[in-house]
Amino acid sequence: MSKLRVNGFSLSIDGFGAGPDQDLKNPLGVGGEALHKWMVGTRTFRDVFGEDGGTTDTDDAFAARSFENIGAWILGRNMFGPIRGPWKDESWKGWWGDNPPYHVPVFVLTHHKRVPIDMEGGTTFYFVTDGIHAALEQATAAADGKDVRLGGGVATVRQYLQERLVDEIHMAISPVLLGSGEHLFTGIDMPKLGYQCSEQVATPLATHVVIKRE
Repeated sequence: MSKLRVNGFSLSIDGFGAGPDQDLKNPLGVGGEALHKWMVGTRTFRDVFGEDGGTTDTDDAFAARSFENIGAWILGRNMFGPIRGPWKDESWKGWWGDNPPYHVPVFVLTHHKRVPIDMEGGTTFYFVTDGIHAALEQATAAADGKDVRLGGGVATVRQYLQERLVDEIHMAISPVLLGSGEHLFTGIDMPKLGYQCSEQVATPLATHVVIKRE
């Protein structure tokens, strides 16, 4: 049965999944890039972008797990690009260039219609205007029995958690304090929603925590 998974979601020690003042120059907010230090040096991450080398340690094992059995993705609009409001300029096709790292159908949550975009490597972006449940239904159908990965950002993950739709979430808690930005769990009672920690592993660059829904 297909699951909805959050994988490789980096958090600061004080619970922020992105820093403040996100823009084109700082897509993860000020200080946000430091959250992902655990991932960028891994063999898995480098392989996604066609580069050789990289570590093969515990961080890499969690990064590799995040791509296993994924048949579709769901993204919030901010994860697709910095543009707000109607799509006045449709030349923007995502942060990742002509060959994004997804290689499966990707469903982007938005309030504004846009025709699908076919990219290199098997990625097609579909734009869903009728909410998180519709996006999950479409992504699950496209995944054809495989899992759906919820890529974020923070606000999107929060919406799915509040609806108890996420089956599993892997967080990498980085040794970074951001002080402000987008907080993941504010106002969300995870135990009340049926979520419990099932795994935790510490490395020099992150503490990996897996939370599953009962």
